[in-house]
Amino acid sequence: MSDFQYLMYRPLYYFGVGENPVLNTTKSLAEQPVFSDGGKTVTITLKPYKWSDGTAVTSTDVMFWLNMMKAEKANWAAYVPGAIPDNITAMKIVNASTIQLTLGAAYSQQWYTFNELSQVTPMPPAWDKTASGPSSCATTESDCDAVYKYLTAQSKELTSYATSPLWSVVDGPWKLSEFNSDGHVTFVPNTAYSGPDKPKLDKFKEVPFTTDTAEYNVIRSGSQTVQVGFIPQQDIVAPTTDPTVAGPNPLSANFYMAPWIGFSINYFPMNFTNPTTGPIFKQLYFRQAFQHLIDQKDVIQSAMKGYGYLTTGPIPLLPKSNLVPADLQQDPFPLDINAAKQLLTSHGWTIPSSGAATCTKPGTGAGDCGAGIKAGQKLEFNLQYASGTGWITTLMESLKSNASQAGIVVNLSTGTFNTVVAKAVPTDHTWDMQNWGGGWVFAPDYYPTGGEIFATGAGSNSGAYTDATNDANIKATHTTSGVGVLHTYADYLAKQLPVFWTPNADYELTEVANNLRGVVPQNVYLNISPEDWYYVK
Repeated sequence: MSDFQYLMYRPLYYFGVGENPVLNTTKSLAEQPVFSDGGKTVTITLKPYKWSDGTAVTSTDVMFWLNMMKAEKANWAAYVPGAIPDNITAMKIVNASTIQLTLGAAYSQQWYTFNELSQVTPMPPAWDKTASGPSSCATTESDCDAVYKYLTAQSKELTSYATSPLWSVVDGPWKLSEFNSDGHVTFVPNTAYSGPDKPKLDKFKEVPFTTDTAEYNVIRSGSQTVQVGFIPQQDIVAPTTDPTVAGPNPLSANFYMAPWIGFSINYFPMNFTNPTTGPIFKQLYFRQAFQHLIDQKDVIQSAMKGYGYLTTGPIPLLPKSNLVPADLQQDPFPLDINAAKQLLTSHGWTIPSSGAATCTKPGTGAGDCGAGIKAGQKLEFNLQYASGTGWITTLMESLKSNASQAGIVVNLSTGTFNTVVAKAVPTDHTWDMQNWGGGWVFAPDYYPTGGEIFATGAGSNSGAYTDATNDANIKATHTTSGVGVLHTYADYLAKQLPVFWTPNADYELTEVANNLRGVVPQNVYLNISPEDWYYVK
């Protein structure tokens, strides 16, 4: 969304002011929400924006999104049972610029703004149609399914993206002028854009590369065909001791370097629904043993050249904030192969001199392998990871080596990012572990309460992790203000290991042409704002 959708379709509320994880009132389509009736009523007032066809962005367009969200919540990756739209009991259009929501309970205002209203993106009236003509999803929820199916079908016609009358109606600062399914995209300014940050460039192009090395070779060549790129960690000359500060830049003749820290955590999921390996993953002792085999510090210092930081649990360590509990400032599961072996042998596994450990004590007792694990079952798993990034390859090879010393065989394979992430869904019971390399950036749930990724049944809970205590802790962060409940949630989940925590690389070591301004500071939620970019002589 950050480098495509948001350029053309502004969300109701936009987040991130440079490196600060806050509400960006300037780029938001609406004024800050007003809570009343003890927090059960939310009033939203739109600013005077227009669609590119000249019509106003109205509260009906907000209702269009909300009705579609209600009708198609099963198809919304950010859906969490009990959260938006389930927690809205009534919706009322007050006037053309004002909509009022009635909630079923009083919620933390920060959570509701950052994680619920943040998901809402007004949709243009031009989209409220089916193959047979105009429809009324904006006012009648029952009409939304047909509209959704029509829009979904249209979205698969990739060659028409830049010319379709549907997708040409936008309210953001940019419009598509060229689109290629291989990732080459060109944007031009939306001349009807109503916002305060109008584009200064004549056009903006996004150029894809299959690997970080291929991209680096282009910008290193000095051809200037890429004005904003990045340098892979492996090509850094001198390591840094602070991932937020740029060290020596090999490309300084043509570019200045800016480390980009995202409000994110890094991890890869395991598949709790796999009938063979799922019972092993459900054992906390195994998850703890496996986590002890991930050498975060070494990968940060070696492959990342210092441009990275630990993931210790479900709250990002950077940018620094009061959201992280004190005991999670350090890694709860540092590399410790002996600790991993002890956890396994004390739970019924026999580790040979080489090869996979075998369950020799099946059962559910204190020293047994655990429920669903059969006698003779081996600790052997398949792990597919996204190719093309040097430090991810180093991390995976390091894990494979460490795991082999603890009697765990990890069969590595690679795939594209899209292949890996598409496989990592709970409805596919065949995979063991999938690592797309990017974990999770907190968007469009910007306050890191984890409901979207770790709650039972959440749309992006890739491995189908479920835990009643965690669900209760997440619910408390939704209803109670303050960081205390967030700390309780984080402390518990960090040690429960719903996923395997991995080091967070700086999202990018951005290289910016020396005469280009406005790129820095970079958005903490990984949004780009080329409308703010401009050249100097």
